[in-house]
Order: sequence, then structure tokens, then C-alpha cells
Amino acid sequence: MEPLLKACCVSYSYHSPEGATPALFQVSFTVNPGEFLAIVGPSGCGKSTLLSLLSGLLEPEEGTIYIEDTPLKEASTGIGYMLQRDHLFEWRTIRENAALGLEIRHRKTKEAMQELDEMLQNYGLAAFASAHPSELSGGMRQRAALIRTLILKPDLLLLDEPFSALDYQTRLSVCDDIASIIRETKKTAILITHDLAEAISTADRVLVLSARPGQVKAEIPLVFAPQYDSPLKRRNAPEFAGYFKQVWNELRDPDHNAFQ
Repeated sequence: MEPLLKACCVSYSYHSPEGATPALFQVSFTVNPGEFLAIVGPSGCGKSTLLSLLSGLLEPEEGTIYIEDTPLKEASTGIGYMLQRDHLFEWRTIRENAALGLEIRHRKTKEAMQELDEMLQNYGLAAFASAHPSELSGGMRQRAALIRTLILKPDLLLLDEPFSALDYQTRLSVCDDIASIIRETKKTAILITHDLAEAISTADRVLVLSARPGQVKAEIPLVFAPQYDSPLKRRNAPEFAGYFKQVWNELRDPDHNAFQ
């Protein structure tokens, strides 16, 4: 299987009058079509910088990112980006918020809006289509944000700690909900998270970055029995504790607090 995404020796530094601050160094990895990759690492190791590079918001100083063997800046593949907060506009209804990307890209056709309404129905938001964001729970708002992203049919979905603003109980439920939706739609996804349990419960593989400048320290494939087919079920799988220990051991560094 040919990778959908390939990062080859990617490096990036932030520059200021005081000098350069390396964020990433010689980062290389691939992501296959339909794969769910989670990226974890110490605070400040360049996780969010890497996502900005993968989205095309930044360009690598060294190395190249390929989408289906085409350099990212020349690729036509659609990339969706789901941020830490839902960024729904209070003056728009949930349906109008979910259709925002279609409007911006001039793709708000009758057919697209019918598909949007079907997604609202399938993901439990049809009854709230005319509601405003403040009338919804945090989890429902995140589902609306996901629909806004998915309706544009991205080939690659980038998730920048999309559950971090939620309380713990809601976070577990919404993570389970959204990860299941991503798998049902067979989207290729990359999740950035500080939560090791979240990474292990959602992903097919975990990429561990070192302390800054971030380098690939380990790649850990995750294999669960078929009955553990959702993030919540995976947390109760016998393999879960072993994977957690493996990822934690890769993150441990006597000279660096991984969660400072």
C-alpha cells in the first residue's frame, strides 16, 4: 500500500532577533490511507508545529512532505483541520455553522446541503440544526465542528487536541463519538494529544517525539482484538495497560519533565 502522506527528514526552527529555536529535526514517517495516527511527546516538542507543516500553514526549512508522492505545496488532496476549540459563531445556527466551509469555498449547492442535513441527522444534531452554539453542550459543539470539516470531504484529517477544552467525562464520550465517526467514514487522520490514554484508545499507531527539537523517538503499532472496536472499549482491553507502559517508557527522560 502506497502511503497517503510521507514526511521526509523535516526540520523547522523559529527565528527571532535572539537567534533560532529549533522545533523539529529530521522528522520522517508515513501515514497509510485510512490509518489513524496519534502523535505524542513532551510539551514544546513541536507537535503543533508539525501539524502546521502537514497542513501547509508552514513550510519545512529542510526536508519535504509528500501527499501521494506529490510535494504538499503542489498536491490537490484536501486537508481538514480540527482545532482545540470548535470556533462556532454564536450568531449562526448549527446548520449555518456546519455549512461555513461550503460557503467559503463556493460549494454550497442544494446537493451539498442535503448531504449536510443527512450528516446532522446521522450524528444526532438534526433536532438542534436551528439552535445556536450556546444552546449546545461542549460535546455537541465538537460534533458540529467535525461535520463542518467532513462535509468538505478532506482526504486527510488533522486533529489538534480537539477534546482538550472539555471536562474529563465529556472528553471521554466525545473522543469515543468522534473517533468512531472518523473510522466509519474511513478517513485518514492524525491526532496530536498530550493524553496517552486518548492516543492509545483511538489510534492504529502512536508516534512518539523526543524533547525539543522534536525527533521521532519511537513508532508503536497498536493491535486490539476485534471486540474492542471503540476508544471506550479499548480502555478496558487487556492490551491497553501494556501499550500505555510502552509509550510512557519512551517518553520518560531523566533530564526532562514530559508534562511540564
